Amino acid sequence: MDTVQVSFELPQHIFSALRQDPTGFVQEMRLAAAVKWYEMQRVSQSKAAEIAGISRAEFLSNLEHFTVTPFQYSADEITQEVD
Repeated sequence: MDTVQVSFELPQHIFSALRQDPTGFVQEMRLAAAVKWYEMQRVSQSKAAEIAGISRAEFLSNLEHFTVTPFQYSADEITQEVD
């Protein structure tokens, strides 16, 4: 798998304010970005899990923490499918 390393600078106090070390911060940031992109329907569950660096099952269980539904269809869309 090809990877690209991305780096950026943050003030040191950010980590203490969040009570995280840089590694934990990066993991949480990857998950938060993946959840948001999934919520916006920009990526699939599988791709979001890959971005977050976790399994799809772990990703789905993390959605509740962010109050994001695992379903990408609205009630109206589901009703239209059934009719």
